[in-house]
Amino acid sequence: MSMTSWISPPTRTELIEDLVSGVDRYNPSNVSILEDYLYHQIRSGEYDCLANLAILKLYQFNPDLYNPDVVVNILIKALTACPLPDFNLCISLLDERPINATLDEPDPLPTLLPILKGLHSLLYRCRFPKFWEEYHSEELEALRDNYTVECVGFEDAVREVAVRAVKAAFTEISAKRLGSYLDLTGADFETYIQKLGWTVDAATSVVSIPPNPDNQIVATVVQESISLPQKDVESDTCLYNASIPAAIVPQTAMITLKARSIPSFRLQCRASAILAQSGPIRQSKKAAKAPRRAIDAPN
Repeated sequence: MSMTSWISPPTRTELIEDLVSGVDRYNPSNVSILEDYLYHQIRSGEYDCLANLAILKLYQFNPDLYNPDVVVNILIKALTACPLPDFNLCISLLDERPINATLDEPDPLPTLLPILKGLHSLLYRCRFPKFWEEYHSEELEALRDNYTVECVGFEDAVREVAVRAVKAAFTEISAKRLGSYLDLTGADFETYIQKLGWTVDAATSVVSIPPNPDNQIVATVVQESISLPQKDVESDTCLYNASIPAAIVPQTAMITLKARSIPSFRLQCRASAILAQSGPIRQSKKAAKAPRRAIDAPN
């Protein structure tokens, strides 16, 4: 599912679009319209996360509107959107509310919520065989008989979660293993595989999955090119010339460096040259001064 279709599903009507996108989503009088739209999703197999979140937000602001059956159906629809964060988004809008005395029947949510969280955890961790084992257990008979049986395409939607995970991780997989992921065997399994466009090798019972960007290992080279603005700077200068004999270097010299790598950056360091006071050095000083006197002498 793309981000665009998640934000605005193509099956959403203009009326629901106005409610979800505008300030009317916080109008309590519109909750019945959104609840009817939820039951339309259940009967048709469609899914609109933002519209369902709007219902939970209205329940949060108006506790007297709370309908536990609507909440359970919203969580069931969000369950099939795994690994998207829809289920956790719905959970975040469920406050710890006191028992509603106006309900005609006991609130089923406190009992079903831990069960639904456990099923979501199994789907999120791709433990599909364990999910089907838990889903078909006797403990979840009330969930199947009262809720998921009315949700058209619920089991197929869960199988689509498994298919997305298999497509991203495998190029080949055994038919037995894939069947445990899909909770299908025999002719039902073969029909479902053909519908996906996958092929089964009759000799080895291996299902081949067509290549896609997720299951193909392709080496990629990431190159980063960073360009920095450069300014013309003067040539590097140094007041200290290493070619000059050490004897004629002043005791304290100022060294100025202009760095080319960082424009307009000037590094100044003060270096102290401690000259040795030995005889040969004093002689070299005299030798260095002799040409200057000769140059300064008049013709």
